[in-house]
Amino acid sequence: MFLPKSRTSLALGLPVLTLTAVLLAACAPPAGGAGVPDRPARAADSRAAAAVTGEPSTAAPAPRPLPAVTGEPSTAAPAPRPLPGVGPRMLAEIPEGTRQVLLASGEDRDGNRATVSLYELTDGGWEWTAGPWDAHNALRGWTFDHRQGDLRSPIGVYGLSDAGGLLPDPGTQLPYDHGPGFSISGTGSRGEPLEGSFDYVVAINYNRQPGRTPLDWTRPLGAGKGGGIWVHVDHGGPTQGCVSISERHMRELLRALDPELDPVIVMGDAAALAA
Repeated sequence: MFLPKSRTSLALGLPVLTLTAVLLAACAPPAGGAGVPDRPARAADSRAAAAVTGEPSTAAPAPRPLPAVTGEPSTAAPAPRPLPGVGPRMLAEIPEGTRQVLLASGEDRDGNRATVSLYELTDGGWEWTAGPWDAHNALRGWTFDHRQGDLRSPIGVYGLSDAGGLLPDPGTQLPYDHGPGFSISGTGSRGEPLEGSFDYVVAINYNRQPGRTPLDWTRPLGAGKGGGIWVHVDHGGPTQGCVSISERHMRELLRALDPELDPVIVMGDAAALAA
């Protein structure tokens, strides 16, 4: 403490000294309070003292509130897009190197209507690239044990390596056999004309030798297991075992199939594919 140099200074200092004494008396422990442990000054006391004395407060600062939730999206990588409607059992049959799938999904086990779409495997999963296209399958539906003449389409995963047709190559990258051997006549199960059904075909590698014309009748599993299962031009009715789509969609499919992507067809009724 310093001594005032003049009466004016002394007069101005008296209120400060008096107020300070009052505050000190308020903070002192009560009479008979010997042995009561010291306690830190409350923040309000410190602020009041600071307001009077001008000295900075020594009280601990109040805790800061937790940061608010920002709502920012998670940085976790999204799960790869699955092949729609295809379960683990059928997925396990797709060869490891395959990056292109033609998915033919039937309405039910005994139905002959289906939907066909094309997918390609990317870093983000299976990406849709073409379709969906209306299609027919065999008259009596689908089977896991196809037999010659049973009028059911085989369920499973099969390669797509060879093509051909009565009409010239529309621009496919697959080997294409063009010739009159793809001529057909007669009528289907509903009396519809079959002419033009083989204008374009893609052989499905069920019980056949890949790398040969679709017209090759080699049957590695024996003649009793059937064969000659193709994707071909739709004739307006069920097939004997093939999958058929419109001529316009056949041209689109032939141009899209890429042998570098090891394309396959995954085919069957919806319930069988989802298992």
